[in-house]
Amino acid sequence: MPFGQIIAEARKKLGISQKELAERIKKEDGEPISPQYLNDIERDRRNPPSEHLIAQFAKELKLSKNYLMGAAGTLPDELRQMVNDSDPQDVERAFQ
Repeated sequence: MPFGQIIAEARKKLGISQKELAERIKKEDGEPISPQYLNDIERDRRNPPSEHLIAQFAKELKLSKNYLMGAAGTLPDELRQMVNDSDPQDVERAFQ
């Protein structure tokens, strides 16, 4: 399922409007995302957001951050660091 669809379905399941969810999700500067930006994410018109925003979506929508990171096609920072610091064979074994 695409990232945006996961967000939209979870939001609707909890009975939260786009406007309400957008107000709860804060950018790095502390400002909330716009409802239009959220709408674009839900319709997969934007690339999945940063890990910072994904973590907030996970919390607000009661979803696993790792699940959302996988749906977004990205690795959490701690796994990305492991990939950068490890032998390729160790990384391959970890993914198996």
